[in-house]
Amino acid sequence: MVLLCLTWGLQQVAIKAAGADVPPVLQVALRSGGSGLLVWLFSRIVSRERWLPGLAGPGLVAGLLFAGEFLFIAEGLRVTTASHMVVFLYTAPVFAAMGLHLALPEERLAKPQWAGIALAFLGVAVTFFRPRGSAAAPASAAALAGDLMGVCAGAAWGLSTVAIRVSRLSEAPAAQTLFLQLAVAFALLLPVAVLTGEARFHGTLLAWSSLGFQTVVVSFASYLAWFQLLRRYLAARLGVLSFMTPLFGVAAGALLLHEPLDRSFLSGAALVLLGLLVVNGQRFPAPPPPRG
Repeated sequence: MVLLCLTWGLQQVAIKAAGADVPPVLQVALRSGGSGLLVWLFSRIVSRERWLPGLAGPGLVAGLLFAGEFLFIAEGLRVTTASHMVVFLYTAPVFAAMGLHLALPEERLAKPQWAGIALAFLGVAVTFFRPRGSAAAPASAAALAGDLMGVCAGAAWGLSTVAIRVSRLSEAPAAQTLFLQLAVAFALLLPVAVLTGEARFHGTLLAWSSLGFQTVVVSFASYLAWFQLLRRYLAARLGVLSFMTPLFGVAAGALLLHEPLDRSFLSGAALVLLGLLVVNGQRFPAPPPPRG
């Protein structure tokens, strides 16, 4: 889990680092297509899983939310830091818990969980409304928009969890669900990159390294390893351990990209993570692969 969390924490840094050579939207489109192909080949040739028929509708819904999540991540990373993005992305369990509370009677939230949700949103508020210098107002406004996109990405991730839980996708092999999400994301995000003029590709070593890392290591190998862990260990314990990911992401952003970390952001991030631990520690279903 430590190695997986380190991998996921580096994902946003990899996208941000290669952004000058390959726009983030194009990165997530290409990596979705490549990893989707790898997942399909692995499931069909290696594991020989039997996929369920008739999942086009639920798969499309989950795929649209998955694509929306990564569109928000890609656009947000253009104007905010990788450190901010990974923290705000991890508001996803809050949105998933609230959605499941409304959708499934057995997933009703208890008072301690509502307290954890309130604590997480307090952390978001502290981070959003931290003092900003007037000289840096334009940059701060753009960064605030990027932070908001991070929260929207977390909401899309959380709602995709709900969509999977309440549909027949919950009965399908994990590889099938993952493939459907990746395929829809590729089919939607590649045209978006072309239509918005974000389809340029400079094949530098950094660009190829970042795409290879995201495609093979993150979206393929680490997700399959995650699902194998879920078969052996308690999902709740793995879910709590997965919250090492934003810690690694913040540290990687500061060390590798030299991103500034002010006290207000660190205080808000700590409140977000504490709130999520309260929610997740009480009860949470088998989580999807963390996005990093």
